[in-house]
Amino acid sequence: MDGLFTAENTVLGVGNTILSDEGFGVRVVEYLQKNFTFPENVSLVDGGTLGVELTHFVTGTRRLLIIDSIDGGAQPGTIFHLRDEELRAHFAQKISAHEVGIQDVLTMLELSGKKIPCVELIGAQPFSLEAGVELTEPMKKLVPLFADKAIEILRNWGLKAIGSQ
Repeated sequence: MDGLFTAENTVLGVGNTILSDEGFGVRVVEYLQKNFTFPENVSLVDGGTLGVELTHFVTGTRRLLIIDSIDGGAQPGTIFHLRDEELRAHFAQKISAHEVGIQDVLTMLELSGKKIPCVELIGAQPFSLEAGVELTEPMKKLVPLFADKAIEILRNWGLKAIGSQ
């Protein structure tokens, strides 16, 4: 089955928006949707905590950028940019439920011969994972920085977003 989603390039924000900074990836995608216009071959997806259901949204994409909060055991606010083997090593630790889902999706696609050729992940070490629908103030300050980083990655992929200044 081809996915419900067939854009060549996908920006996927994941995380649980009721656990404060855990919802970081979703909040960055919301910011991108609000402040930028993207070419038709780019799709922004709020993946929340969908897990393996994400398969429907990424099957057929050639380049996938995942944005997430990452508990890498580092200082809060530490920025991560993972590719290739670094990404596999990170997901092998299966830190949160949605990350298990993402790893499962990528593995399922690979085993079915539909591997996504280019996958990158950017994220930040959360300041808090306490219950709450708002990001902490320091994490909120990282949202525009990560939006810029996502735009830079897309530019490196040969794509251009237009800001709404």
